[in-house]
Amino acid sequence: MYQIKDAVVARLDSLCKSHEISYNALANMAGVTPSTVYSVMDPHRREITINTLRLLCDGIGISLSEFFDSPEFIDMEEEKK
Repeated sequence: MYQIKDAVVARLDSLCKSHEISYNALANMAGVTPSTVYSVMDPHRREITINTLRLLCDGIGISLSEFFDSPEFIDMEEEKK
């Protein structure tokens, strides 16, 4: 089971692989710096705003609803408060 940050990272990684693009290419396509993408993918940070996620999705050519409509988000663990 994924927590939300892990699910977002897994989904982005899966999309990059399926579209055969590197993280640098994703950054260029989305109009963000490569450090933004690497920061999202860093296992110790993985912070991302919904605005950044929208830019990344736009760069890949999918909507936010398409992004979240994936197995990574179906059986997600409940976040602890």
